Amino acid sequence: MVTERVVIVGGTSGIGLATAQRLVDAGREVVITGRNQDKLDAALAQLGKSASGRTLDARDAEALRAFFAQVGPVDHVVVTVTGEPGAKPFTELTVSDLREGVDGKLLPHAVTAQAALQALGDNGSLTFVSAASAGAAMPATAALAAVNAGIEAMVPVLAVELAPRRVNAVSPGVVDTGWWDFLGDARDETFAQLASGTPAGRVGKPEDIASAITFLLDNTFTTGVVLRVDGGARLGSAA
Repeated sequence: MVTERVVIVGGTSGIGLATAQRLVDAGREVVITGRNQDKLDAALAQLGKSASGRTLDARDAEALRAFFAQVGPVDHVVVTVTGEPGAKPFTELTVSDLREGVDGKLLPHAVTAQAALQALGDNGSLTFVSAASAGAAMPATAALAAVNAGIEAMVPVLAVELAPRRVNAVSPGVVDTGWWDFLGDARDETFAQLASGTPAGRVGKPEDIASAITFLLDNTFTTGVVLRVDGGARLGSAA
C-alpha cells in the first residue's frame, strides 16, 4: 500500500499541527512548514519520524515554488496560514491594516495553491482554512471578513478550473489556539461568552478542525465545498 504524502503549510502550531498529528497517527507521511525554526523543531519532535519539515515564509511566492519543486510528488496540500489577530472598528482601519490581512492570509493561500500545482497529483486535493468571520456580520471584523470571504470565493472557482484535483475549505468558528492570545486576561471570559451563544456550548479545539480537514482529504467525491465547523454559531443562541 502506497503511503499518501501531505504538505501542511503553516503546520507548526494550532490547527495545522493538530492536523499533522491526526494524519501521522493515521499512517500518512506529512511535511510541515512554518516561519519559526524553534516552533518547527518542537512540532517535528512531537510528530515523530513520519513527519519532516522546512522553514518557509508562505508570503514568498518564489520560496514556495522552490519548496514544491524540491519536495517531490504530494497527494494533498493543506494551507492553515493565518494573518495577524485582532479586530478593529471599520472607521479605525488603516491601509496598513488592510494590507496586512491580504499579505498575511489571502496572498499565502493563493500563492501556495499556485506553487503546489507542480507537485500535486491529478487525484490530489487542496484544502484552505478560512474563518467564520466571512459572512458572520460581526462588528469590527470587516478586514477579517473580507480576507476570509476572499479565500472562500476561490474555492468553487478553483474546484472547476483545477479539476480533477479537488479544492475545498474549512471555515472554523472560535477555536482555542494561540491566535487569540491578543485578548490577554480577557481570553477565558471572552471564550465563555462566545461559547454560551452556540448550540455546542463550547469553543472549538484544534482537533475538531483537524477532523474536518481529514474528511475533506479522504472523501474523493467532495469538491468546491466550504465546510462550516463552528459549533452551530451561525444558528444563533442556543437559549
